[in-house]
Amino acid sequence: MTHALIVEDDMDSATSLKALIASEGLTVATACSLLDARKQLALQAPDIVLLDLRLPDGSGMDLFKDAELLSNSEVVLITGHASLETSILALRLGAVDYIVKPINLKHLQGVLSRVMKPAVLQAEVADLTEKLASSGHFGQLWGRAPSMKRVYEQISRVAGTGVTVFITGESGTGKEVVAQTIHELSRRRKMPFLAVNCGAISPNLIESEIFGHEKGSFTGAERQHQGFFERAAGGTLFLDEITEMPLDLQVKLLRVLETGRFMRVGATQSQETDVRIVAATNRSPMQAVASGRLREDLMYRLNVFPIELPPLRDRLSDVGLLAEHFLRMVSTQEGKIKTFTPDALEQLARYPWPGNVRELRNVVYRAYVMSLDSHIDAQWLPREVDEASHLPTPEPATTRGAEVAPAVPRADGDSIVISMGVTLAEAEQTIILATLRHYRHQKERTAAALGISLKTLYNRLKQYTADKGSDG
Repeated sequence: MTHALIVEDDMDSATSLKALIASEGLTVATACSLLDARKQLALQAPDIVLLDLRLPDGSGMDLFKDAELLSNSEVVLITGHASLETSILALRLGAVDYIVKPINLKHLQGVLSRVMKPAVLQAEVADLTEKLASSGHFGQLWGRAPSMKRVYEQISRVAGTGVTVFITGESGTGKEVVAQTIHELSRRRKMPFLAVNCGAISPNLIESEIFGHEKGSFTGAERQHQGFFERAAGGTLFLDEITEMPLDLQVKLLRVLETGRFMRVGATQSQETDVRIVAATNRSPMQAVASGRLREDLMYRLNVFPIELPPLRDRLSDVGLLAEHFLRMVSTQEGKIKTFTPDALEQLARYPWPGNVRELRNVVYRAYVMSLDSHIDAQWLPREVDEASHLPTPEPATTRGAEVAPAVPRADGDSIVISMGVTLAEAEQTIILATLRHYRHQKERTAAALGISLKTLYNRLKQYTADKGSDG
């Protein structure tokens, strides 16, 4: 039977907490000081320790100094208020989560349901690390480059905790795969993993999609709708492209992170939530704050544990490994085995991959389809050439009748010239359209090069088309 130890000097709180834990089928012991806690730990090693921060003979954090006593127990802090500092301190010292006073029964039940010996998680990480050395992958992530090994180390460290993770990296680098790996190595693995692209949902619907709505709360709301926070209960909610979320909704998300409660659209009562948040963006968080796309207070609340993914061009040594992995996948799906020629692998390793791992996967799939025999040569693979030299000179763009200075390609084919005096919107349109032509209207590569989401690119192009129609 699972055994819990409560380290709390407030006898009323300890008694109430003991009753709640016992009602969940656990055996429970209590200690009112660090001295008592050490005696209880030596007497019977608990599966979980609920540790108050303020004790008569010192800080609850001092208990972490007795590493041997806590070696096979997970520690959950009991704190009077949720704060970023508490989360960071808990992570650094080895706690897996924290509970805020007054204790929320739903949160407590979630913590107790996820009790798992630290040795179990450590063994899983050790197994993944061993497979990395032999096969080149860490779960669903592939690569042996030093920059990726650092990512694996960060995942291993944070997965077993309950802290919020903020993943940054260019489009196509695998942010969702990292989030899935964190979930699969966490104590929440048996509960849902739900991925949400904040840039792919209409601004008019995103609040309802995330928080849910009550029947009749707005026109068309014919029934009650559960949002992502309810559907991911007990599990992990991955908020991709968080900088595309409207600012007024960012305020409400911040409130959920701070209080652990949310409210459906049209509701009068808030609800408790037990969800771990993993957020991601393809922008620099600080630049997103400076440009007004991300609230500064939300950025700091999300950025408890940052993980930065390297672009594929910075780990070209992994390209062959990734390409062979994708080729095995498509060969299995299609039922015919194909292999790369040495020249093909060499050419793949020389290409800069502006669309990152996603572009590489698509290239491999296309080359598989186009290859007539079992050997894929360099014929259908991208080359690092000056594509702009083959493109026509971009035409001047217009926006509601105002002429925009034309984007004139320079001799190197990598630059445009914009005349002084144009508006910021006009300059943005010129840059987007010129970049789209440069990449031969390949929208994924264009979005990656511009550092925007694919959804944002589609919205801009749709706007330009509408503007052109209204001018005509």
